[in-house]
Amino acid sequence: MRHRVVKNTFGRKTGPRKALVKGLVTSLVERERIRTTLSKAKELRRHVERAITIGKSATLHARRILLKKYTNNAPMVSKIVDIISPRLKDRPGGYTRIIKLENRPGDNSEMAFIEFVDYDYSKKGEALVASPSTKEIAKRNSKKRKNIRKTQEKSRIINRKKAK
Repeated sequence: MRHRVVKNTFGRKTGPRKALVKGLVTSLVERERIRTTLSKAKELRRHVERAITIGKSATLHARRILLKKYTNNAPMVSKIVDIISPRLKDRPGGYTRIIKLENRPGDNSEMAFIEFVDYDYSKKGEALVASPSTKEIAKRNSKKRKNIRKTQEKSRIINRKKAK
């Protein structure tokens, strides 16, 4: 019997479910507003609000607790402790807001935005790491192509020698 069971399993086993929640928490902290299904937003709210409450103390112990829970994500933890928690210091809870949207066309799932209550609509959430510009991406791709061409040319020379 499922008496007083609070968590939502999303039809997944423990490992994939924990990974899903960690990914959603990371995305919400990074962007400060995400679009997801209503049930995922409700589950996500529990985890984010606990993380912010822990981060409000801004101690080394709080950082270590969050790093243990959200492994290998130090930038997210520092954003929770240094940026988000001080902004919400006066609030006793209720750091997130869920806004219901229209159902998704493909499977008719209830969709929702989940965001922090002090979300600034003018800046659309800053990323943890600055994204590279299109010129930088184009330069990187052209360097990769040049390296591939050099490698291909070397292999052609070797293959021609073998064929003779």
